[in-house]
Amino acid sequence: MDSRWGSLIVAAALAAPLPVAAQRVVELGAQATALAADPGSMFGGAYGALRTSLRTRVSVAAGVGAVEGSAAVRGELLLHFLLNPTRRTGVAPYAAGGVAVVGGPLDEGYLVLTLGLESRPGARLGWFVEAGIGGGARLAAGIRRRWFPAGWSN
Repeated sequence: MDSRWGSLIVAAALAAPLPVAAQRVVELGAQATALAADPGSMFGGAYGALRTSLRTRVSVAAGVGAVEGSAAVRGELLLHFLLNPTRRTGVAPYAAGGVAVVGGPLDEGYLVLTLGLESRPGARLGWFVEAGIGGGARLAAGIRRRWFPAGWSN
């Protein structure tokens, strides 16, 4: 994998504006990502995010999987825009964009654009599904556990 992609991800993560610690909404979870491309690939791994404001979140996902039958890794750094971040029931849409890097038989970097639905973004636990592009047609799904600061408006 080209080190400039790793440097880009680190620089973007450090440049993201973060609220003070007492105001952060932290999210951790697991996700699976499938890509329809030539070659196709699948990854499973961990997800983490910080909400940088009421409607924005910065997420990092890292997974292991296979490309052309060979082991590979994929990392993503995405900025999300949440349309209904305090909803405690039902589902809410969001949009996200950012970058992904893949290391394995093919070392590549991609731009990622996706639309998603997540259940209960204002509650402690919910699932999500996404469809978009980023190294091919991209589908992702998973679960998110959220920690809200005391007094968070939900």
